[in-house]
Amino acid sequence: MAAGSGCVNDRRFEDEVLPYLDAAYNLARWLVRDEHVAEDLVQDAFLRAFRYFASFRGDDARPWLLGIVRNRCYTWFAQQKRAAEFELDVEGADAAGLDGEGLPQTPETLLARKVERAQVRDAIARLPVAFREVLVLREIEELPYEDIARVMEIPKGTVMSRLARARRQLQEMLEETR
Repeated sequence: MAAGSGCVNDRRFEDEVLPYLDAAYNLARWLVRDEHVAEDLVQDAFLRAFRYFASFRGDDARPWLLGIVRNRCYTWFAQQKRAAEFELDVEGADAAGLDGEGLPQTPETLLARKVERAQVRDAIARLPVAFREVLVLREIEELPYEDIARVMEIPKGTVMSRLARARRQLQEMLEETR
């Protein structure tokens, strides 16, 4: 290895992978539903990503990194023997107390949004794991279908069908609560 090439790889890792730290944490937190465990899993995933970064081939490190995070979470589930028990946590903060149109919110609208978020969180938590995962990657992380397929190691068509079924089930569950 040439002198100084480690520094170049370090800088490349920082430029190409580090920007996705929040996305990695978000995915881990949604999957394991424990902030501290998510932090540990993401730290481990980043160490693995750094260790194997020289072998990374591609133009977008985001799906590659999220795949490592996902695999680390599933390894943790297997170790905990509770993969079927995890639940998603939907969080959404109302920016500066304003509604979607920039108008001040009343206590009534804040309460209504809180109840709505709780209903969505509960409905998502009841989805099968495969549906929850694809929903998080598409709707929260806004990954394209191709990247979700790479992260989950499934065909793009399977991603699309799971997402459609997840959305349909979520809509049915939310309609039941109204």
